[in-house]
Amino acid sequence: MFNLQPAGQNCYKVEKQGRMKADVLVYLNKTLFENYCDDKSIEQLIDAASLPGVISPVIGMPDIHTGFGLPIGGVMAMDPVNGLISAGAVGMDINCGVRLLQTNIAAKEVNKDTLKKLIRAIGNRVPSGVGEKSKHAALIKSHFHRLVHKGVPYLVELGFGRSEDVDVIESRGWMDGADMAAVSKKAEERGLQLSTIGGGNHFVEIGYVNKVFDQALASAMNIQIGQLTVLIHTGSRGFGHQICTDYSAVMKKAAKKYDLDIPSDGLASVPVSSGEGKEYFAAMACAINFAFCNRQWITDDVRKAFISAMGGSEREYGLDLVYDLAHNTARFDTVGDRKMLIHRKGATRALPPGHADNPKRYLTTGHPVLIPGSMGSLSYIVTACPGVETIFNSVNHGAGRVLSRRAAKRNITVDDFRKELGEVIVSGANYHSYLDEAPQAYKDIDMVIDTFTEIDMIKKVASLKPLAVLKGAGND
Repeated sequence: MFNLQPAGQNCYKVEKQGRMKADVLVYLNKTLFENYCDDKSIEQLIDAASLPGVISPVIGMPDIHTGFGLPIGGVMAMDPVNGLISAGAVGMDINCGVRLLQTNIAAKEVNKDTLKKLIRAIGNRVPSGVGEKSKHAALIKSHFHRLVHKGVPYLVELGFGRSEDVDVIESRGWMDGADMAAVSKKAEERGLQLSTIGGGNHFVEIGYVNKVFDQALASAMNIQIGQLTVLIHTGSRGFGHQICTDYSAVMKKAAKKYDLDIPSDGLASVPVSSGEGKEYFAAMACAINFAFCNRQWITDDVRKAFISAMGGSEREYGLDLVYDLAHNTARFDTVGDRKMLIHRKGATRALPPGHADNPKRYLTTGHPVLIPGSMGSLSYIVTACPGVETIFNSVNHGAGRVLSRRAAKRNITVDDFRKELGEVIVSGANYHSYLDEAPQAYKDIDMVIDTFTEIDMIKKVASLKPLAVLKGAGND
């Protein structure tokens, strides 16, 4: 049994012991620790801290909850030469991520009928739900390999988006090293889902800026109080899911060949430098590029939906991309002066001001970090502070669940759900289909955010309040 001890404000520690090769640090404020500290998720962090080549510490984010292998909200850094790479520590939905569009529209000038018209127009273009196929299937088939090899820059070349979009996407919407030769035929067959949001916690949300905390940072991001915004949250869909499934099996088998003592199947790993490790990285990069393209294509569809619903041209509404960032990745990053392979599962990269990998526009401020809440609560725009280097330039990716999907469906009624949503418009299937995504199933987003703001890991820029949400039924 682990011994989780206070290790400073909003931080708890399991010291290296037994088979552990690294310490474990978990970041929670007092209320989150007392009410939502999940023994299983801490055990999963300890398992990760027992892997060969791990760099201390293994991190648990404020939104931490039990996952498969590494918990959601887990960060594990590995030595880039002698460490391991794990498909399960990246997750099924590779590069699940979120992007923010700003508009020139004042939210107070948009009535409910217009909101309904807008979210319906988006839904007509962007299929939602488990297994849904794209409305661009013919184009996807013609360009699939080039899209997953070249990412968003290639999609923009095809006319889907603006050239300046690329400048404000993590890694410019493209990861080097992608190779479809490392991807199974079954995964490729599941690739016809670009410009779809799937199910689970994925969404397209129309909201507005309800509070600005730092005017200078907000101005740098072209964010203003009261303006209408669009958040897009989705990932690599069935394509990434199949890649994770395929390589989890490959790694489980190969671990025996390399005589690796792996604590759980969910952490099945192989040496970074091994053939299997390199092949997984190449396949994962394909999924990362797929997901960046997915959000980019949805952005193009959203811009066209505004024209359809409101007339005019997309430029007159703004609809500029503020930023797009990834969750669920393994990437070679430099923290301080040390290169490492960082697995972020249900966690996001957060580069402090001055870090060379920031986009040019955000070099002096640090890039926007987008942290969605539930469909009935606030979401936040924050930036990283220099102290974030101690947690491998990583922060949480959302609020984090407090109820499993089954428990949510069992314990939350449709009436409770409607009451919690208030005036938020939900477009998609019936309310009963979304009970597992009810606000009551998630932690308090303010507590999660304040866990890091109180210890100067992040700085709040603005909060966004939802007005209308497009969701898909099912969980993928």
